[in-house]
Amino acid sequence: MDEILNLTENDLNAMTARELYKISQIVKLKNYSHYRKDELVKELYKQIQSLKQSSSNKRETAKEPTKETKTQTKRGTTEFQEQKTKEEKVEKQESLQEFLDTSKGTPETAYVRVDNEPQLYFKGLFEAHPDGYGFLRANYFPSFTDIYVSPPLIRKFGLRTGDVVSGPVQRPQKEGERYPALVNVDTINGIKVTGYLKRPIFENLTPYYPTERIILETPGCNIALRVIDLIAPLGKGQRGLIVSAPKAGKTTLMKEIAKSVVKNHPEIYLMILLIDERPEEVTDMKNSVAAEVVSSTFDQPPENHIRVVELALEKAKRLVEIGKDVMILLDGITRLTRAYNLLSSTSGKTLSGGLDPAAIRGPKKFLGAARSILNGGSLTILATALIDTGSKLDQVIYEEFKGTGNMEIVLDRELAEERIFPAIDIKKTGTRREELLYNEDEYRRILTLRKFIGSLEPGEALERLIEMLKQTRSNEELLRSIVPDER
Repeated sequence: MDEILNLTENDLNAMTARELYKISQIVKLKNYSHYRKDELVKELYKQIQSLKQSSSNKRETAKEPTKETKTQTKRGTTEFQEQKTKEEKVEKQESLQEFLDTSKGTPETAYVRVDNEPQLYFKGLFEAHPDGYGFLRANYFPSFTDIYVSPPLIRKFGLRTGDVVSGPVQRPQKEGERYPALVNVDTINGIKVTGYLKRPIFENLTPYYPTERIILETPGCNIALRVIDLIAPLGKGQRGLIVSAPKAGKTTLMKEIAKSVVKNHPEIYLMILLIDERPEEVTDMKNSVAAEVVSSTFDQPPENHIRVVELALEKAKRLVEIGKDVMILLDGITRLTRAYNLLSSTSGKTLSGGLDPAAIRGPKKFLGAARSILNGGSLTILATALIDTGSKLDQVIYEEFKGTGNMEIVLDRELAEERIFPAIDIKKTGTRREELLYNEDEYRRILTLRKFIGSLEPGEALERLIEMLKQTRSNEELLRSIVPDER
């Protein structure tokens, strides 16, 4: 609370609305959400000054001697002073704990009290500043509960944007300091460190075609997952697109894929990015999938959309650098490109639909990060792309990304309108170099299956495949029924 009472009106003006709301809650300012920012700053400053004056009066009253304290024995006075010292220590500790309370942040961020130590431990997402210092974020957005990281610490441990860092922190020590500071670094991305963490740079790692398959099929799973395993296999390091018209089931399909990955591949760190989505869909995804869900809803400015995606990508890169397998599900690349288009500095050229060519760089950099590392980890990215929305811009965005992926799942609007689910267009769906993901015997059987359904119309082919899947308990059983084992 002392830090808040020392805030000036200029300090309040420099804060974001989110930070002002947080302080308003702490100082118990009524109806703070009804004010405009300039009005809120004035009311908040008045409330802080009032609390400051009240606190000062209490201290003066406490200093006045009473008859009771005058008549205390020497022993009683000593006990009183000891108790007062203990209370002051607890008050100071609780003040810092309240200041660092980030329990509403991401699951990655938390603080814990350490017995017999005056410091608190903080775990957060590191973001470097161009001027050399950095912050540990409670979540993917700046807040006044962030932890300051000094340049010497950054250089000593080799911290990079996206690192999940933990260590002891201390409250501001000097006049004018606004943030608690990180004292030392204990872990970086779960690795215990005592000095500089040696690791490769993501961009210098050697990419290769995916060779390790991500199996989506589980007992009693959604038929869509079995179809994908047969028609467009997914590998670690895949760069895939789910191409879909509105209401064709792309979000539902993404949710099913996420559930399957969590169940079948616990070694994969799964991140789900929801950009420009409805808040209720974000809540539903968090409740449905045991993974890190990062969101920037449609009521947020485009700057937030871009910030969330770029910081999440940096976090994924840091994990891949230490040999981890990471998967990002993005919903969706179309809305992300629209956000870049709104904020991009004009290049003087405009593509069809009003798309600035410079706006494509950011999303392409994001998708291009997906890769399987030779003798290392992998970064798998599966993103949704919208088509048939009636917007020329959306179609142009899809055409720009059409050739960048090495795997594509196409959802057909006509099949969805006929209530045929999953509405996957079998002929347009596929994976490049898929033979690297199947064994020789399995691939031979799958080619036979595709030849069988390839001669049919898309709707008829899908219905026939769904019927065959319902008659068997697993894909292996289906393939063996089509091509019997050789004797």
